[in-house]
Amino acid sequence: MTLFLGLGIAGIVLLALSLIFDGILEGLFGGVLDGLFDGLLSLPVIAGFLSMLGFGGAIVLGTTGVGTVAATAAGVLAGIVAAWLTWRFSRALMRDQTSTTPRGEDLVGTSGSVVTAIPADGYGEVLLRLAGQTVKLSAKSPEPVERGTEIWVEATLSTTSVTVRPVER
Repeated sequence: MTLFLGLGIAGIVLLALSLIFDGILEGLFGGVLDGLFDGLLSLPVIAGFLSMLGFGGAIVLGTTGVGTVAATAAGVLAGIVAAWLTWRFSRALMRDQTSTTPRGEDLVGTSGSVVTAIPADGYGEVLLRLAGQTVKLSAKSPEPVERGTEIWVEATLSTTSVTVRPVER
């Protein structure tokens, strides 16, 4: 029983360490194993197998009258199931790619409104929508623009400032 519980606890510790060291087993030996097992040697998969081997064997050994061999077999079966589920879940998460990160150039042509008046050849502030998020940026315009005026972004000056012009209707 102590051996099984030790294996289960070791699996949980390995799972916690996998948050820091995941991918280290696949990167060993100069990358020879890289991609060979397609994530089957990842630390979360091994940790899932090890912890279910230990805890599954301890549960079977403690609740039934079967011997150590049968408890080990049940633990191995539970470990294989846990490892397979961990592998499938991690593959599904890795396929879930988000869209590309918006860049400053994506602001060009965007409309917004002035929140702090922009003096001629000076800086004010504008509110823009970038990738569904409201962004407040410094803005420069060759002509004065009053607060509340709708504007178009003509160029990005830096990551926090843009050149704008008032929208003419």
